[in-house]
Amino acid sequence: MVEISVIIPILNEEKYIAKCLDSIIESDFDKNNMEVLLVDGGSKDKTIDIIKEYQQKYPFFKLLHNPKKIVPVAMNLGIKEAKGEYIIRLDAHSSYPKDYFSTLIKYHKELNADNVGAVVITEVKNKNNTSNAIKNVLSDKLGVGGSDFRNGVDEIKEVDTVPFGCYKKEVFDKIGYYDERLVRNQDIELNKRLKKAGGKIYLIPDINCTYYARESFKDLAKNNFNNGKWNILTAYFTKTFSSLSLRHFIPMLFVLSLIIFGILSFVNKIFLYIFLVILTPYLSIISIRSFQIKKGTTFIHQFLAFIILHFSYGLGSIAGIFEVIRRKIERK
Repeated sequence: MVEISVIIPILNEEKYIAKCLDSIIESDFDKNNMEVLLVDGGSKDKTIDIIKEYQQKYPFFKLLHNPKKIVPVAMNLGIKEAKGEYIIRLDAHSSYPKDYFSTLIKYHKELNADNVGAVVITEVKNKNNTSNAIKNVLSDKLGVGGSDFRNGVDEIKEVDTVPFGCYKKEVFDKIGYYDERLVRNQDIELNKRLKKAGGKIYLIPDINCTYYARESFKDLAKNNFNNGKWNILTAYFTKTFSSLSLRHFIPMLFVLSLIIFGILSFVNKIFLYIFLVILTPYLSIISIRSFQIKKGTTFIHQFLAFIILHFSYGLGSIAGIFEVIRRKIERK
């Protein structure tokens, strides 16, 4: 029996998979005591070819097929196949330091934890004005809120969730597997269940991983639109808001208020004033913050990154409401 089973859901990751696998190979963890399960959702690019090249030299890389394509199904397939005592969930868009696995296991044992995770550092592969602006906004509290695993902590902290968890495999026998209805937010929902069952989740400041963000405004908008949409759908499927926090819904409330008062302003000028009272402070705040954090980019690019992040997220949540309404109508 190996000690750790690393599970990585993948789909069309040719730009990132080699860097991810290289960081695993360079790990100081005993390769005879680990397995890496790459669960592919039907990649159409060169992802599989790249993985097969690695498999020729490193037999601990194992390839599994995920017919339903989505992450929670990939994780469940991997967990059921896993032979390790510990399950570590990784992301193909990331790379990991040499002591990543050994540090997570060390603290898991010392803290008698149910799940431990690391701080995430946002980076981009190709640096230009757009990608640097995206990196900056995804590393800033005004962009991503008060998320501890993104903003970092000074000491070990008990938290509600971590992005790429390290679990004892037996945890899944106690609380169940990933919710396969959730295309997004499946880690948050699983960790909420774990906490509800009395589990302990810790964020470890001594270790971090590097996440490679989207590098175009189009990809940023698409990703965050879906994030916003699945906030609403997560609440709908789980019949609770407990897996989410207020900050997840602020962009929706902001964008919705602009839409409502913008439309009503054609009826009465007082609604135009309300619209401006909402919009003007927002534009002022992100303008000031854009000047403060712009690094490797221009003010305009940084300003646009904030606008695109917030509005795509908010519009996605609104789209999620319409999706819930559609589903309820179809059920009648």
